[in-house]
Amino acid sequence: MRETIIERKTNEVDIKGRFSIDGQGKTKVATGLEPLNHLLTLFAFHGLFDLELEAKGDLQHHIIEDIGIALGKSFKQALGDKTGINRYGSFSATMDKVVVEANVDISGRPSLHRAITDTNKVKVDTVLASETFDDTGFTARQAEEFLEAFIQHAGISLVYNIKSGEGDLHHILEALFKALGKALDQATQIDPRRKGIPSTKGIID
Repeated sequence: MRETIIERKTNEVDIKGRFSIDGQGKTKVATGLEPLNHLLTLFAFHGLFDLELEAKGDLQHHIIEDIGIALGKSFKQALGDKTGINRYGSFSATMDKVVVEANVDISGRPSLHRAITDTNKVKVDTVLASETFDDTGFTARQAEEFLEAFIQHAGISLVYNIKSGEGDLHHILEALFKALGKALDQATQIDPRRKGIPSTKGIID
């Protein structure tokens, strides 16, 4: 069972919980930020990861970033030496008129890149820059703060593409986190034909 404890305590935050790659999509998430609770629940549910998470802290920025750090470290630890995993995953999630594709590589070389191939890129850029998640104050920038911290500490390369942004920020972020969960489910699955590390280097940091 690829499972780890989530634990991070600093002068600014107190984060604890449990994460399992080989789960059933069971979640219990309490971050103090309802939009983030919702997005992490979608990520785990659709990725078939089990996630228990409780977080407290002083500033929203610290809570969001440190959850990403803690979850990323737990994800990497749960993978172990990565023997036999598919390593790569790709999935497009549709939410009403929104389509977001997530492409991941568990490479040990973390990077985050956003692409927009919607024909009305200006409109999508405006939504990302000016809207908040259901008027809660939660922004696209805060979602990316979590993602940046998560991938840096999990050792993942993530490229996501907003193919159709004909919707609000809620729909875009929901589609993104669903797609990310599904793509990482693919990438973490064991291929019985693969007898070692899925890299010609023989190691993934």
